[in-house]
Amino acid sequence: MEPTYDRIGIGYGAVRRTDPRLAVLIAEALGDARRVANIGAGTGSYEPVGPSVVAIDPSLVMLRQHPGRRRVRAVAESLPFADDSFDAAMAVMTVHHWSDLTRAILEMRRVARRQVVFTWDPDHDQELWLVSEYLPEIRALERSRFRSIEEMVELLDAHTVQAFEIPFDFADGHQPAFWRRPEAYLDAGVRAGSSTLALLPEETVNRAIDRLRDDLASGAWSERHGELLAADRMDYGYRLLIAG
Repeated sequence: MEPTYDRIGIGYGAVRRTDPRLAVLIAEALGDARRVANIGAGTGSYEPVGPSVVAIDPSLVMLRQHPGRRRVRAVAESLPFADDSFDAAMAVMTVHHWSDLTRAILEMRRVARRQVVFTWDPDHDQELWLVSEYLPEIRALERSRFRSIEEMVELLDAHTVQAFEIPFDFADGHQPAFWRRPEAYLDAGVRAGSSTLALLPEETVNRAIDRLRDDLASGAWSERHGELLAADRMDYGYRLLIAG
């Protein structure tokens, strides 16, 4: 089957840029690892500077946008490496694309002594206004793709769970990045950077974006969410898990 990002990944790197604050958190979690496997590497966001990194992704479209020299086309469920080939394996906002999460986590644990996973908690209470008011279809799709943090902790045998609050000027344009910059969602290029928005029916998304455009023009959005404009960061359920 064609990898998802062979269809939606063109131009991905222009929107999904590395944010230095999340990069620091991930680098600290990787610690002194010198050999790192980046599983679901995409365009290489959040790869550490210094260690030897192997980028692993099933999508040629994504790997062609990756700047690294060591790129391997493979799926997380079947990593073509010997046991303990790496000091650490990292996975950033990718586990929801894996077809067999349990098998893939076992592969991470097989090839590396440490695992660092950045993901989203579907049980988190705070919901992005884009979902609650404009695109509730996102809710069902995301809950079908993500496992709870409790399940992830058990699968990984994780010893640390760190919350990551999204800054208002977050550089990595994934779905909730623009919680304080609603006009960004009017940009089709920005929407293409979110796999969820890219996978929903185009007519569904367009109807929602038309309503958002109208609400921004009329001031209705600001009336409902003016308090967000004074916030520096928001917790929308994103978590960094560390194991090993």
